[in-house]
Amino acid sequence: MTSTVRYEGALRTTCTHLQSGSAFETDAPVDNHGLGERFSPTDLMATSLATCMATVMGIKARTMGFDLDGLTVDVEKIMKAEPRRVGGINLTFRIPESLQSLDAKWRDILKHTGNTCPVAHSLHPDLEVKVDWGAWS
Repeated sequence: MTSTVRYEGALRTTCTHLQSGSAFETDAPVDNHGLGERFSPTDLMATSLATCMATVMGIKARTMGFDLDGLTVDVEKIMKAEPRRVGGINLTFRIPESLQSLDAKWRDILKHTGNTCPVAHSLHPDLEVKVDWGAWS
């Protein structure tokens, strides 16, 4: 098993990673009867894409002899109704100044690596994902 999720009441859960014991809580969003004080399940889905992309890009960068320290990704989740679901995810990469002049070939390798991460391959094809590579566009 990977994790355990315990429903705590009041539309909240506690999620525990079994290997490490680390834990976090979720909350229903304000627009769906919650308080919006924690990540919602759909927030985690959208954020998971960004973390997966950044992680595999970091692995690839290491193999190329450098690090992606300071790279950030802004995540915007777009909800749709009927049925209620995540309809889109917009990601904006903020490239640290130290990496902005990276060779175009290496940038393309990193972007391809991010775009083909396991989470990206796991999302339904109807989900609209837009990626703004910022300084690497």
